[in-house]
Amino acid sequence: MKFPDKDRALQKIKDLACLTDILPTGYRGCISAGVNTGSTVLISGAGPVGLAAASSAQLLGAAVVIVMDLNKDRLAHARSFGCETIVLTRGVEIEDQIEQILGVREVDCAVDCVGFEAKGHGGAEQPAVVLNQLMDVTRAGGAIGIPGLYVTEDPGAKGELARKGVLGMSFGIGWAKSISFFTGQTPVKRYNRALMTAILHDRIQIAKAVNVEVISLDQPPQGYADFDKGAVKKFVMDPHQTIAA
Repeated sequence: MKFPDKDRALQKIKDLACLTDILPTGYRGCISAGVNTGSTVLISGAGPVGLAAASSAQLLGAAVVIVMDLNKDRLAHARSFGCETIVLTRGVEIEDQIEQILGVREVDCAVDCVGFEAKGHGGAEQPAVVLNQLMDVTRAGGAIGIPGLYVTEDPGAKGELARKGVLGMSFGIGWAKSISFFTGQTPVKRYNRALMTAILHDRIQIAKAVNVEVISLDQPPQGYADFDKGAVKKFVMDPHQTIAA
């Protein structure tokens, strides 16, 4: 994709780098969930895609954006740019926390930014836990956007069904509530030009939202290790020291 002005683009290069993947993916999750002016939206996952979805929901006009996760540091960062947050805690119902924020026990729409690697309390693998949670708290007739990755098979999974990519979804709840589900790989190029324009005109500060940290080409191994530990960062590689120059 060609930027209209090189100097202006370089001023926003950390933001524009997010067009490669996470911003369109988070944005797609919100678009497919029906986020619109005045929406209340629950986003599961406060990693880079979840934070990009939260920022996208604000761009789309959501009235309240709630982010939920197990990682308190990532949730604190979500609050830094205007999100409400839910800490997933054993024995505390998500509906109760939503009610404290909204005064009602459900949201208009939801976005799953976790995918099949979801874990329950204590770290046990529960690939369908996020989808089940979101069906419970999305209003009747609402929608769930699912940019989170789900696979046809997961040979490393502990359960036999999970190894085949089969999920233990409470699908009857989704049917009874007439909830719409939208998933699949994001068509990034469909959204890149509009999101580029939003960045260049200061409608979205995505580098701040995902906490971009620029690293050199020899630092990714440490970056991956830090990310696996839950670092509140999105690492952007700059092999030619473009930003420094």
